Amino acid sequence: MILQDIRYLVAVAEHLHFGRAAEACNVSQPTLSSQIRKLETELGVTLLERTNKRVDITPVGSQILAHALRALDETAQMEAVARAARDPLVGPLKLGVIPTLAPYLMPLLLKPLRQNYPGLTIELWEDQTRSLIEGLRNHRLDAALLATPADVPEITEIALFDEPLLAALPADHRLAGKKAISPESLADELLVLADGHCLANQALAACGAKTGAARNALQSSMQAATLETLVNLVAAGYGTTLIPALAADSLGLRGIVLRPLTGHSSRTIRLASRPGFPRPQALRALERMIRESVAGSRL
Repeated sequence: MILQDIRYLVAVAEHLHFGRAAEACNVSQPTLSSQIRKLETELGVTLLERTNKRVDITPVGSQILAHALRALDETAQMEAVARAARDPLVGPLKLGVIPTLAPYLMPLLLKPLRQNYPGLTIELWEDQTRSLIEGLRNHRLDAALLATPADVPEITEIALFDEPLLAALPADHRLAGKKAISPESLADELLVLADGHCLANQALAACGAKTGAARNALQSSMQAATLETLVNLVAAGYGTTLIPALAADSLGLRGIVLRPLTGHSSRTIRLASRPGFPRPQALRALERMIRESVAGSRL
């Protein structure tokens, strides 16, 4: 049994199609098919149920697939340890970032990171918090930038910086002339992001909503998947919202008024990772560059 045959099996299980699996593995379909049959012969069991229209994993194939995935993961970890021993600041770093942070922090970070650590390659994955935590747990990600605690025992976190929340109002709003806005005064007209975005819960909490409380009619009928859409709704006069300070330069030119909040409501940006990640030096380099990039901004 060789490792490449295990990779072929995992590819077929993922795609449930020999042609697409072969393409993903960059081999011909006959080669992939024959190597999997060879693996079945060595193990003495049928791993795949083949028909003219589809491919299914047999029950024993599912059990063996679980071991195959762990074997590939352990192999990747061995390779990562070897790379780290050679130079921990060289090679890819798979970084997850929440959508309300990625478009505004990454432009500040990527250029200086490349200048200071040219061998470190960021592989960016933008997704909601729950998916990023799962990515860390199953090793698809090396680190993640979150705005809420992961609360998962196998993940460690470092607080990087506090990002203030700003009130975003239509230009003709009754409170637009104030220097600072009480978040509670926006509660009845607050627009928030769709469920799954941690910023939605943070905005609701800042405006006095209890955790788990039902959303009002405006919040239920006017939900957006991106901050850009949310701000466009505000500019059109449909309500108000709260945005993170790093987004101010990008979103503040869309016919809205931005004001600080009384009470200094903010969110804490955290760097999450696994304790056993074999390249802690890469994480510390990333941490240092994020702190410097944010300190150089107007935050």
